[in-house]
Amino acid sequence: MSGTAGSGTTGSGTTRTGPVGVGIIGAGVISKQYLDNLTNFPDLRVVAIGDLFEDAAAARAAEYGIENHGGVDAVLDNPDVEIVINLTIPAAHVEVATQAVNAGKHVWSEKPFSLDRESGLGLLKVADAAGVRLGCAPDTFLGAGLQTARRMIERGDIGTPLTALTLMQSPGPESWHPNPAFLFQDGAGPLFDIGPYYLTTLVQTFGSVRRVAAFGSKSRETRVIGSGPKAGEEFAVTVPTHVSSILEFEDGESAQSIFSFDSPFKRAGFVEITGSDATIALPDPNNFDGDIRICALGSEDWTTVPSVGSTASRGTGVLEMARALREGRPHRAQGELAFHILDTMAAISESIDTRAFVEVESSATKVPALPEDWDPTAATLSA
Repeated sequence: MSGTAGSGTTGSGTTRTGPVGVGIIGAGVISKQYLDNLTNFPDLRVVAIGDLFEDAAAARAAEYGIENHGGVDAVLDNPDVEIVINLTIPAAHVEVATQAVNAGKHVWSEKPFSLDRESGLGLLKVADAAGVRLGCAPDTFLGAGLQTARRMIERGDIGTPLTALTLMQSPGPESWHPNPAFLFQDGAGPLFDIGPYYLTTLVQTFGSVRRVAAFGSKSRETRVIGSGPKAGEEFAVTVPTHVSSILEFEDGESAQSIFSFDSPFKRAGFVEITGSDATIALPDPNNFDGDIRICALGSEDWTTVPSVGSTASRGTGVLEMARALREGRPHRAQGELAFHILDTMAAISESIDTRAFVEVESSATKVPALPEDWDPTAATLSA
């Protein structure tokens, strides 16, 4: 599968050693967050950056001392690039990833993996045929906060995990985002924009989602931009801005999840998992850090547990993927996982439309927790 390509190889089968060469396609705002980390991971070398707007790539290259820059081909044609980091707009994710796969590169994409099941499955098949890996955000589940909680659950601190409750509620991003219209249209909304963080956390706890039921609504048909040069402009809302969902997992566990841009009251990062012996409250799945709280059966008091591990933030998944490539093992934030999350969100959308349970056909493997001493700043790949 695309998550397990051979040890230290490119798509052409060439064996390599030492730090893994990466190239970035997409020099927008998010590229800075990635580069702040990637340029400080000794097991990675950022060797090229490209963008449709070559001046943007040149500016980012100058900022971080990246020698090679230009258009998309500056990355795809560079023989030192082993992993392409796809930071383009969501609508271009599959197209750019497919180009990279056809160039024999492994690919890491920002979320979403794709905008629909058909194109996502097509990308998985192309990568499998080429023998290259696909990775995808979110990689927040690799951060210290969620990894600490994962280890606590797996060692039995809450007994047998049974159910979960997740809540993300806000008035919506139009008050502060200078160009928020796309967040209220197809491929976004609170479900597709925020849902991947929460759903990935649940799948890594309970395993694959088997079926879902959901309701959705819109509080209003249009919204108004509240800040920036477009302040006062009205735009259309085309997707549900409040989603209430029920998920059933492969072993019978269940979860209730709310994703809303319709609440005057802000509540983000609410994830509680109830087991047979205790309930555990996880940190915000949109972040890499945060403490954990646990309340044992028969008690009304919560105990706070500090998180342990890396809080390196964006790019953590790229590094873990690169090390897995050299070591010849599956990486953790796999394309199959990202597709399963997409499939689950698509099923939730279908349930809203049909008012019926919808089966989720895909599956994703629960990957092992990271060791507590996993260190992104260590040099582990010798030349």
